[in-house]
Amino acid sequence: MALTVTPLENVGVEVAGFDIAQPITDDIAAQLVALWDEHGILLFRGQDVNPERQIAFSRLFGELEIHPIAETRSEDYPELFTLVNEPEKEKFMTATYKGRQLVGKLDWHMDLHYTGKPNRGALLRGVVCAEEDGMTGFGDLAKAYDALDEQTQTLLQQLEVTYAFSMQRRHMRYVDVDGYEPGAYSPRKPSDINYPNFPEVAYPAVVTHPVTGRKVLEICEQFLERIIAPHKAGLSNDEAIELLERLVAHTRKPEFHYFHQWEPGDMVLWDNWRAMHCATGTRPGMARVIHRTTIMGDATLGRVLDA
Repeated sequence: MALTVTPLENVGVEVAGFDIAQPITDDIAAQLVALWDEHGILLFRGQDVNPERQIAFSRLFGELEIHPIAETRSEDYPELFTLVNEPEKEKFMTATYKGRQLVGKLDWHMDLHYTGKPNRGALLRGVVCAEEDGMTGFGDLAKAYDALDEQTQTLLQQLEVTYAFSMQRRHMRYVDVDGYEPGAYSPRKPSDINYPNFPEVAYPAVVTHPVTGRKVLEICEQFLERIIAPHKAGLSNDEAIELLERLVAHTRKPEFHYFHQWEPGDMVLWDNWRAMHCATGTRPGMARVIHRTTIMGDATLGRVLDA
């Protein structure tokens, strides 16, 4: 059995040539892990997937993490995190963007980035796919780093950036809030959704991937706050803000992105230490169910800032 690898648009690859319903040999498993390390974003189509097979397949890439909030877990499969559009939950995830109501729209982010210890990655599977919209975007921050000029790369090696968890999108400094209005039920503080008040965390502006050694631009718009002590690198506060604005604009370039339009049975695996992701959202009332399994992270990439 030989794997077939086809480049996706801009970043990532589609992988075929194996049957998830059959035992996966050690050789195929090693090839899959190597492809994940090499490309960061893997798409699988046409597989006969069910919860048991998704969980077993995900374990090829590492130990799985169970989501701490019980109501989001499958009762039968605690390793599964269920993303579902339900009328009672939709109101908390609904906001208006340039006059259009959307449910579940998410800016570019990296999971658990605000803790300093992001998970290693995750696998999403389309179960019930939205009839329109509902895409998931993936952005390769290793390629984004490689595309920077040498002077900027050298400067970034001297810098740390901070991230501050916030429920209010309009308070996030570097997301695009043009035309944005929060919904009437949008959470106002973390406790509204049973989250704690997370402290601020700091990351090197460039992180060396713990497994592959790739340099990763650690700039992601959601929760991005500031550069620590920019004067130590010869920057004024104004220059530091302008640098972050320039870097966020850089990460938004389509050449670093792949947007997936879901079909039933599709699976996408991404490396959360390298790739950011986002969600385009759906209109209210649109049926959508996604099953997610999460690969645990065993490395601390950032540091919590003490008060």
